[in-house]
Amino acid sequence: MNHPADNPTVTRHSERLGELIEERIVTGVYPPGTRLDEQELADTFGVSRTPVREALIQLASVGLIEIKPRRGATVPEVGADRVCEMFEVMAELEAMCGRLAARRITPSEQVALQEAHRACEAARDANTPDIYYQLNEVFHQRIYEASHNGFLVEQTSALHRRLRPYRRLQLRVRNRMNSSFNEHQAIVDAIIKGDSELATALLRAHVTVQGERFADLVATLRDFKAGT
Repeated sequence: MNHPADNPTVTRHSERLGELIEERIVTGVYPPGTRLDEQELADTFGVSRTPVREALIQLASVGLIEIKPRRGATVPEVGADRVCEMFEVMAELEAMCGRLAARRITPSEQVALQEAHRACEAARDANTPDIYYQLNEVFHQRIYEASHNGFLVEQTSALHRRLRPYRRLQLRVRNRMNSSFNEHQAIVDAIIKGDSELATALLRAHVTVQGERFADLVATLRDFKAGT
């Protein structure tokens, strides 16, 4: 007997649904504590429950939701300390990507990284945080790929996805988008110059949440959990 996930049509639908549900989690439409009912989601998106169930399983596999017996799927409550622990690990993974990218990036990858950086600049100049956030993900992915370490790319991308709601929240903080872009510029310069140690230090600092950024994250998390 075939599993629904073996059906290419169901798989495509579930992947698209997963993206839509993830977007609602990231933007606070489904804040922490929200119960995600399969039938309600099916009605909302005009589909059957099968692709919804598959989408929820996919989201659970990367930690964006939790599925528990008799309780179904919920958006997890995550404390600020836990989020900062994840950012600590993320900072080290990205630092490693930066170090390897500075040593291994190809000429075509240099062009792709600079193009991603310029796209972020346009979003910053237009003052569009949501678009900047999406382009920021592309920018970081270019660095991951330039590391030429497949396992590292997999692990870093997975944690990046898990942290999406919180990375997006950070861009709500005043001047953070401009600061982020300036940090990107220094990172690009270090990678293009082949300065692996500087790229390592800059990416670690770029991702690490501490000091004022920790206080800002706590404040925005409080608003996020309130669904504001």
